[in-house]
Amino acid sequence: MKGDDDKRAVQAIEENALELKGTAEDYDAIVEAARGKRFVMIGEASHGTQEFYRIRAEITRRLIEEEGFAAVAVEADWPDAYAVNRYVWNLSSATSAEQALDTFKRFPVWMWANTEVRDFARWLASFNEARSTTSGQGERPVGFYGLDLYSMGNSVHAVLDYLDKHDPPAAKRARERYACLDQFLDQPHRYGRSIELGLTLSCEQAIIDQLIELQHQILPRLKGEHQIEEEHRFCVEQNAKVVLHAEEYYRSMFQGRVSSWNLRDGHMFETLEALQAHLSEKLNRPAGVVVWAHNSHIGNAAVTDMGRWGEFNIGQLAREKYAGNALLVGFSTATGEVTAATNWDEPGERKSVREPLEGSYERLFHQVKYQRFLLDLRQRNAATAVLETPRLHRAIGVIYRPETERQSHYFHSTLSQQYDFILHIDRTHALEALAVVPRAGDNEPADTYPSGY
Repeated sequence: MKGDDDKRAVQAIEENALELKGTAEDYDAIVEAARGKRFVMIGEASHGTQEFYRIRAEITRRLIEEEGFAAVAVEADWPDAYAVNRYVWNLSSATSAEQALDTFKRFPVWMWANTEVRDFARWLASFNEARSTTSGQGERPVGFYGLDLYSMGNSVHAVLDYLDKHDPPAAKRARERYACLDQFLDQPHRYGRSIELGLTLSCEQAIIDQLIELQHQILPRLKGEHQIEEEHRFCVEQNAKVVLHAEEYYRSMFQGRVSSWNLRDGHMFETLEALQAHLSEKLNRPAGVVVWAHNSHIGNAAVTDMGRWGEFNIGQLAREKYAGNALLVGFSTATGEVTAATNWDEPGERKSVREPLEGSYERLFHQVKYQRFLLDLRQRNAATAVLETPRLHRAIGVIYRPETERQSHYFHSTLSQQYDFILHIDRTHALEALAVVPRAGDNEPADTYPSGY
């Protein structure tokens, strides 16, 4: 009976899917649906699949060129992504995209320092340069920003560097407030453990005091007239917020996964809203932002196992607050290869992706006659009706462990409510990293084990 149900489901999908043929028109439906949106969130079913990164970049280029989207916000630390932002604004001392991406030194290096992001960064720098030449220096460049909060040490240094240059007395006060973090900046997870064991006092109040002084006294006094100065002011404020939220995050790690996950996605959503508001103010119009993050962050968590565990994500928060002003686009694959590590802080490897499990959406899509297709899940038709039935959905992060795939990489979801669009690429290829070996030690908390997303 189940086999018959799957056959009917496959037929319904084939009748309503749009086959992707490698033409410019493949993503017309997504681009049209994105028109006027504040947020277009484009996911990935792994952190190491070439096609996800490439297609996401293709859609984003169209959103920038055709719909005037103002920025790309990615699942990366703010200071690292800001080095790329300086490059695409043509302000960086980096003479190549590779040099700009060399700022990504924390495991997993390949997640952003890869050939697909390199090619997109090159394109965006050229786009910004051509537009400034055509329309004059007043045209604001399209930016590239990070949403994550793991960069406590780098963000502390960024705040101090800015204040050293613009307000040395304020820099002295900031050093005094951040001093209680000094011994933990290289391994911030040790900070949470030390507090949990009663070996050190919380730095929370000092960090709050620093952010308040920065926001209400220092930055208003340093208000600049040029967009580059304003961009630097916004950047230092975001770094101070990262320090605040990272401090809370590392303390929460020992309270359980749900608490730390929600703090992380809450920070990413707050950063996204702050970025969108900042861009809208500078552009004097509502700004559109494209988000690049894992499916587990941009799909609506409320209709997955995550929601049943008490976790939320930026996709759910955007849907609940902005409704039709947020568009969620997910990916899936069945077989092929992925770049991933076996254990934390180990080099990325080219790994074979196992055939999808029985009872999963991926197994269902694997039976569809199209190798690459798109489904518009906003429609009410036979395909979306069959996708209302909860099934397993695969998620591979920077860790891939085929031997424990069911426990490590699958969760239940209701796909038709999780995304607005799903793109399925049946056989995929491994992402190509710019660097083969990780260049820094463990700086990542354990709550992303074992999936690493």
